Amino acid sequence: MSPRLHDFMEKLLIATGNPGKLREFTQLLGDIPYRLVSLRDQGIDIEVEETGGTFEANARLKAEAYARVSGLLTLADDSGLAVDALGGAPGVLSARYGGPNLTDAERVVLLLRNLEGVLDAQRTARFVCVIALATPQATIHTLRGEVEGLITREPRGTNGFGYDPVFLAPSLGLTTAELPPEQKNALSHRGRAARAMRDYLAGLAHGD
Repeated sequence: MSPRLHDFMEKLLIATGNPGKLREFTQLLGDIPYRLVSLRDQGIDIEVEETGGTFEANARLKAEAYARVSGLLTLADDSGLAVDALGGAPGVLSARYGGPNLTDAERVVLLLRNLEGVLDAQRTARFVCVIALATPQATIHTLRGEVEGLITREPRGTNGFGYDPVFLAPSLGLTTAELPPEQKNALSHRGRAARAMRDYLAGLAHGD
């Protein structure tokens, strides 16, 4: 039986408690043939521990766990910042960099402190996003998006969230926090992965 005929295919659960991510995914996936619902919409308040050592492992863990709990087709991602001068840190610990109780702003301060003395040309970094799509039975697809940039010496801009204020898109001379949402989504790691997943979901809905 084609997956599109199953009841769990009528909705797509966006499994994130991060309001910034939820907003971006809603913007990026808004035209797919599924009704997007959030964890709050479904009354789900469990947290899935991110024990994987890679972005893909964590995305799969979350997508599969929330799909089992909800009984819905579920999309989850694991995203983060990898800074070359820090050996790829904060990496999969991006959301917990410095400890679970820090704010986004405090993590940015910590990152900049750890990069003190690093020359501009050596402050290379990339945002990474892996999206996993799961049914209540198993993960059925994963996609990865990346965008290269540089870490600035101080925060700039008020849009976005997380490390956006210090992630410079060299071709634009602006941080991703200085970009309007539409422009950020056009070049971001999450935008690239989500557009590819949007195409996959559209094909899935039509039985392609």
